[in-house]
Amino acid sequence: MPAPKKTARRSLLVTSALLSSLALAAPAAVAAPSPSGSPSASPSGSPSATPPASMSTVGGARLGQPGTQVNLASGVPVLPKDVSARSWIVADAESGDVLAAHNAHWRLAPASTLKMLFADTLLPKYPRTAKHKVAPSDLAGIGPGSSMVGIKEDETYTVHDLWLGVFLRSGNDAVRVLSAMNKGVENTVKEMNEHAEELQALDTHVVSPDGYDAEGQVSSAYDLTLIARSGLQKKDFREYASTVSAKFPGETKKDKKGKTVRKSFEIQNTNRLLSGDADLPVYQGIAGIKNGNTTNAGATFTGVAERNGKVLLVTVMNPEKPEHNEVYKETARLFDWGFKAAGKVQPVGELVPPTSAAQAGAQPGTNPSGEAGGSGNGAGGTAGTGAKPVASAPAANGSSGIGIALGITGGVLVLLAGGAFLVNRRWPLPDLVRRRTRP
Repeated sequence: MPAPKKTARRSLLVTSALLSSLALAAPAAVAAPSPSGSPSASPSGSPSATPPASMSTVGGARLGQPGTQVNLASGVPVLPKDVSARSWIVADAESGDVLAAHNAHWRLAPASTLKMLFADTLLPKYPRTAKHKVAPSDLAGIGPGSSMVGIKEDETYTVHDLWLGVFLRSGNDAVRVLSAMNKGVENTVKEMNEHAEELQALDTHVVSPDGYDAEGQVSSAYDLTLIARSGLQKKDFREYASTVSAKFPGETKKDKKGKTVRKSFEIQNTNRLLSGDADLPVYQGIAGIKNGNTTNAGATFTGVAERNGKVLLVTVMNPEKPEHNEVYKETARLFDWGFKAAGKVQPVGELVPPTSAAQAGAQPGTNPSGEAGGSGNGAGGTAGTGAKPVASAPAANGSSGIGIALGITGGVLVLLAGGAFLVNRRWPLPDLVRRRTRP
């Protein structure tokens, strides 16, 4: 189904973003040819090998231009040449500055990176200690070949278990069960689309809550970065997204003695910058987010990392190169560039705030954690019992490398007249695994 027409409200948001972007310095632009190769999804679901000539200008006029956008100046490092992704973005997670981008608003299939929006929408609703017995209808409609964590019918799981399944194993079965708890898939999709609009993620249209390929389901590197930035303001989101491994409940069975037992099995995070792989070391300062891969989307990834006091967000969509782990390798190159360029390069745009940010900032008594129910057991500091500590590798300067995520007064963003963020309070990225031996 095609993406719906946007409301007049969206037009006003885009116009406002365009006007505020005109104040951005733009001494030089580098327009690289758009990648070519296998087709990718357009909003209509038809294949498209090149980005549109004109795209959304939310966050700045230059972000709506095809090709690579970066401001060249003395002392600014050259962008890595071996980045083949159709679309990517490098942004400062705290200030919201977009340091460089390539086809930032190209609407492409997002794969499981869309689960970031699912989590940002639903995480505050249910305490992690809440339990749910899985009915057969909860697992209906899961696409063939979906990634699964291994949920079984008629078994009971805590909300904490289900979120581990979503974040670590990208389990579409866990997404479907949480959607069933949320009055069904249709209602969940509706709420996700509404939340995307609130975040000004206007390139995004949700059809399937798990990110499985669906006609008309699209997002963009810009939107996925906005969504990740919003999610990082929630403590549970930060912790689940950066958990390396955890125990997940298995199936209830009878042992040899006839006793009913339910053993757990270990699940590993499929984010290879976080967990590492044979050809890929753990990235220094990485603190999570979300990866995805489908036939239509190719490989997609949004990550957050901290080094020397700087926190960056990088999103990479659909690298052309067929090499193993290419999406992570290209992300690592862009992170490396961003950390070298931070403080030297003039931004080409910005990550805009949610539409309700200014209004919410004036309301007293807002929960500063951004959590409505995600930490319902009152636990803090870890993603919960049974999960290994959340991960981040030591920073390059030899310090503990403790990360800094978005910090905001009262859990909301303060919108300034110029359309920028004011960071009044900082929240730490997860750092517990700095105490464990890295692979």
